[in-house]
Amino acid sequence: MDMTGEERIGASREAVWAALNDIDVLKQCIPGCQSLERQSDTDMTARVKLQIGPVSATFSGKVKLSELDPPNGYRIAGEGSGGAAGYAKGNALVRLLDDGPGTLLRYEAKADVGGKLAQLGGRLIDATARKLAGEFFRNFTTVVGPAAPAEAAEASEETPGEPARKAGLLRRWFGRKGDASGGT
Repeated sequence: MDMTGEERIGASREAVWAALNDIDVLKQCIPGCQSLERQSDTDMTARVKLQIGPVSATFSGKVKLSELDPPNGYRIAGEGSGGAAGYAKGNALVRLLDDGPGTLLRYEAKADVGGKLAQLGGRLIDATARKLAGEFFRNFTTVVGPAAPAEAAEASEETPGEPARKAGLLRRWFGRKGDASGGT
C-alpha cells in the first residue's frame, strides 16, 4: 500500500520538527499507542493496540529514523508483530516546508501487512491506514499547532456587546425570511 498526503500545521518548522522527535508528543498522537520508548537518538520501541476490521491486535515493534535533515525532515521506518494477527511494516519520507507562519508537512508512505491482516483485503487495510493517518495528524495538529491566526484575531477583536449584536442581526434575517415564506 502506498499513501501520500500533506498537512498544514499552525506552528513553525522548528517547532514541528521538535514535536516529531518528542516521544511524549508522539505517544499522545499515535492512535492506540500504549508505550513508546527511545532506545537511542534514532531508535524506538513501541506497543500499539489496533482494531482493523474484525481483527484486534496489539503490535510490538521497532521504529528507526534515518536520513535525518533537521528541521527539514527524515525517513521513519517501522515493523511490528501482532502475534496471530500477523505483522505490519512500512516506512515514510517526511518533509517539512515553510508555509507562511505555519508548516506544510508532506509524507510519502509505503506499508505491507501479512498474516490474518493480509486476508482482510486491500480496501479495508487502505481505509484503516488512511483513518489512522488522519487521527494521527488531527491529534498532532491539536498538540503542536495553536489556533489558526484568523480565528485568534477574530476572537480578540470581538467586543463585549458583539455577540448580542450578531444575535440580533440573525433574528432579523431569519424573521424576514420566515415572513416571506408564509410566517413563522
